[in-house]
Amino acid sequence: MTAKQVVPLIFERSSPGRRGYRLPDLDVPEVAVEELIPAEFLREEPPELPEVSELDVVRHYTQLSRLNYAIDVGFYPLGSCTMKYNPRVHEDLASMPGFANLHPYQPEESVQGALQLMYELGEYLAAISGLSETTLQPAAGAHGELTGLMVIKAYHEYQGEGHRNEIIVPDSAHGTNPATTAMVGYKVVEVPSDERGGVNVEELRKLVGPNTAGLMLTNPNTLGLFDENITEIAKIVHDVGGLLYYDGANANAILGIVRPGDMGFDVVHYNLHKTFSTPHGGGGPGAGPIVVSKELAPFLPEPVVRKDGDRYYFHKPEHTIGRMKSFYGHFLVCLRAYAYIRSHGPSGLREVSETAVLHANYMMRRLQEAYELPYDRICMHEFVLSGVRQKEMGVKTLDIAKRLLDYGYHAPTVYFPLNVDEAIMIEPTETESKATLDEFIEVMLTIAREAEENPELVLNAPSKTPVTRLDESRAARQPVLRWQKEA
Repeated sequence: MTAKQVVPLIFERSSPGRRGYRLPDLDVPEVAVEELIPAEFLREEPPELPEVSELDVVRHYTQLSRLNYAIDVGFYPLGSCTMKYNPRVHEDLASMPGFANLHPYQPEESVQGALQLMYELGEYLAAISGLSETTLQPAAGAHGELTGLMVIKAYHEYQGEGHRNEIIVPDSAHGTNPATTAMVGYKVVEVPSDERGGVNVEELRKLVGPNTAGLMLTNPNTLGLFDENITEIAKIVHDVGGLLYYDGANANAILGIVRPGDMGFDVVHYNLHKTFSTPHGGGGPGAGPIVVSKELAPFLPEPVVRKDGDRYYFHKPEHTIGRMKSFYGHFLVCLRAYAYIRSHGPSGLREVSETAVLHANYMMRRLQEAYELPYDRICMHEFVLSGVRQKEMGVKTLDIAKRLLDYGYHAPTVYFPLNVDEAIMIEPTETESKATLDEFIEVMLTIAREAEENPELVLNAPSKTPVTRLDESRAARQPVLRWQKEA
C-alpha cells in the first residue's frame, strides 16, 4: 500500500482551469514586477503549481491530518514521556483574553493577576518538591537541566570550590543528562546500576571525591524503578560536598507520595508539559521550571516573582546566573499547569500517581508471560521489558514496534534505556481505562505469538500503513521532503 493509494497527492488532483480562489481586480495602478524584484530573482517559467478547487484542498489536508497519530486518536504506550490526555478546559483558560493578550513589556501594576499566578505556581511546585524557591524561566526539561547545573556551578564557585568539575550520571540516565553536563563544562562520570536496577552504591563510593560537583538522578529511574537506597546515595554525595540534581521527567510516579527534597535533592526540574498538563509533542511548547534549596535560591535566573502584601513584583536574586529565557518563560504553559494543580489538589495529585503506578504494574505482570522482564520487582509509572526471547526467534524489538503500527498503535520507546538488551519501555499513564490497557496487552501478546508462529508477518511489518518499512539509515540521511514529478 502506498501513500498515493491512501491520500492522493494534491498534484494528482490537479486539473487545468480549476481554482479555489480568485483575487479581486486591482484598484491601484499596476506596477511591472521587474520594477519590484531584480531580474536575477525572477522565474523564467511559472511554477508548476496544482490547479485545484477549494474543496479538493480542504479534503486533501483533512485526509492527511487523519494519518497523524495523537492522544485524541489512540493510546500512547510511549515510555519516559508521559503522553497522557490533557483536559480541554485548560485550553479554554489559556485562551482567555486577560491571559492570551498580555504583553511582556506591560508594567507590573497592569499584570498583577499574571504575576500572582506565577508566584503561586512557584509556591505549589516548591511544596510538591519539598524545596524552597522556583524559577519558571526554563522552556523545557533539558533547558531546566542546563539552568540547574549552571546554578550548581555558580554555587560552588561562590563557595571557592570552582575546582569541582565532575557530575556523576547513572548508566540508565536520560540522554540529556550527560549532554547537559558536558554543555556546562563538567566532566561526565558514569556510575553503573546494581542487580536491582538502582545506583550501585559501592561503585558510587569509589567515584565521589573532592572534584564531585553533584549527581544527576531520575527517581524512579528510566527503568521505572524507585531507588531503594536514595537517602544513602544522597548522604554519600553530600558528605564530599556535592549536590543532588533531580531529573523530574518521571515525577508522574511520585506526586503527593514522596518529595525529592525529602530524598535529599538540592535541585529539581519539572516537565510541566508532561506531568502537569499541556499538549505534549510536535516540538513544543514546553516548560521546565526548576526548584532549589534555600542555599541555592540566590543563584536563580532573574527575575523571580516576589510578594509584598497584596502586591507582586519582579526581583533580582543576589547572585543570579542571569536570564535563561527571554521575558519570563512560557507563560501559557505555566497557566495550564497551574490549573491542573489547582483542579486536582493534594489528594488528586496523589491519586494521579497511584493510578499510574497501578496501571504500569498491571500491564507489566500481564506481559511478562510473553516477554522477558529484566527486573522482576514492583515498578513505578513505567516498566521495561526485553525482546530477547523474540530475538532468539529472529524477531527484534524494532520488528515488534513496526508490527504495532499495523494494529493502530504508536510504538513505545525501544532500545532505551541502553543497559537493557532489546528494551521495550511502556508507560500507560493514569488517564487510560482498564479496557484500553487490556486491548493493548492483547495486541502485544498476539505479536509475541506471531513472532513464534509466523515471524515473517512481523518481519515485514508494517503492511497496513501509508508508507511501509523504510531504510531507516537512508531515510535519516537522504530524506525526501517534497513532492517530485515522476519522470
